[in-house]
Amino acid sequence: MDYLALYLFGLVCLVLLTGFPVAFALAGTSLLFAGFGVLIGHFDMAFLHALPNRLYGIMSNTTLLAVPLFVFMGLMLEKSKVAENLLDAMAILFGKTKAGMGIAVTLVGMLLAASTGIVGATVVTMGLLALPTMLKRGYCARYSTGIIAATGTLGQIIPPSIALVLLGDVLASSYQQAQLNMGIFSPKTISVGDLFAGAIVPGFILVGFYILYSVVLAIVKPSQVPSLTDEDISAIKERRKVGPLMALIPPLMLIAVVLGSILLGFATPTEASGIGAFGAMVLALWQKQLNLANLNYVMQGTLKVTAMVFMILIGAAIFSLVFRGFGGEELVVSLFEQLPGGVFSAVVVVMFVMFLLGFILDFIEITFVVVPIVAPILLMLGVDPIWLGIMIAVNLQTSFLTPPFGFALFYLRGVAEKSILTTDIYKGVIPFVLIQLLLLVLMAIYPELVTWLPSKLYG
Repeated sequence: MDYLALYLFGLVCLVLLTGFPVAFALAGTSLLFAGFGVLIGHFDMAFLHALPNRLYGIMSNTTLLAVPLFVFMGLMLEKSKVAENLLDAMAILFGKTKAGMGIAVTLVGMLLAASTGIVGATVVTMGLLALPTMLKRGYCARYSTGIIAATGTLGQIIPPSIALVLLGDVLASSYQQAQLNMGIFSPKTISVGDLFAGAIVPGFILVGFYILYSVVLAIVKPSQVPSLTDEDISAIKERRKVGPLMALIPPLMLIAVVLGSILLGFATPTEASGIGAFGAMVLALWQKQLNLANLNYVMQGTLKVTAMVFMILIGAAIFSLVFRGFGGEELVVSLFEQLPGGVFSAVVVVMFVMFLLGFILDFIEITFVVVPIVAPILLMLGVDPIWLGIMIAVNLQTSFLTPPFGFALFYLRGVAEKSILTTDIYKGVIPFVLIQLLLLVLMAIYPELVTWLPSKLYG
């Protein structure tokens, strides 16, 4: 009976594999397991008495208000043809070089990540806009699908990432809990802004690695990544109503205002997300895309994503209470203490488990179910909370690309031409998965890659 908490965790994972809605799978399985625990005398229902306070805390959490506003911002930018203008601008600038379209896709993906923060929207948009052109111009299918899927996942790590907003909220609670458990009754805090600052350097390094891979491929196998012809560039210029500079300035200004206001302390992430949502509407108006049809699409999409996130939060709160009621926290602590190698082994095990769970679970489930269990323990062992948050974010970003269940692969498969084999997509992302794993190793060896900028801004 000592391992009932682990049985609960395993059962939840099995139910999630059936495809049952995540929020109800978490809540229903946990409540049924709690009822079973009461029957055999191993669960105290008093743990569930804390549920109303937990739910009130979730619904009144001002940090989480940033989620619907950033989703609104991202969906509005998706409808405002910003991505289309950016891709054309980058194609004009880089198209004449080998792998120029790949470099253009990478840079546009970075800008979209910094302005939308939504992985699915970026992958689908780039798949529709860039993939047909790349294939038509003779680009290798594996490279084309790999670079599009990989750059689409940059929204997971480059601020203002919705994943970092959710992670920041969970880690802030875990950090306070860890300090209280250690007898520190005036605990330090971390914020979403700290994670945003910590993610900037690793995000740029990852973009640099993607571009470097494209350059190396252009040197080693130039036939797989040909340059655009003069006719291609002329055709792009003819259909563009604005030049490259005018295509770049508006989204860059929006990114600068949103991120700059957070990093420099002028606004909280919630306030900045409101600015971003308004700015996205202004851009849509400028592009003459702000109409009732697009507004209806954006508002419905925002409502669906927000409802999903908060329902999963409620289900995760129920799971967390039941897991603790079965002594899960103490069990995980004892398991970590028995590991040889101390903190290093504990971090490696957690990262490996999250990587495996990323094959079957979305980042939201892992953030709300796994992180609250393991983060307080790792933080009690002295792990830096900002470094841990970015390590988790990059790890979960890798899970988006890992065959056969990577969500970015599903998004791309849905919009790619039927002539592209699914195996081409799987093989195409392998180099980028290895690049992301390399970044994880670099951050583990040099944690300053994550902690340097936050210490300069807020130290």
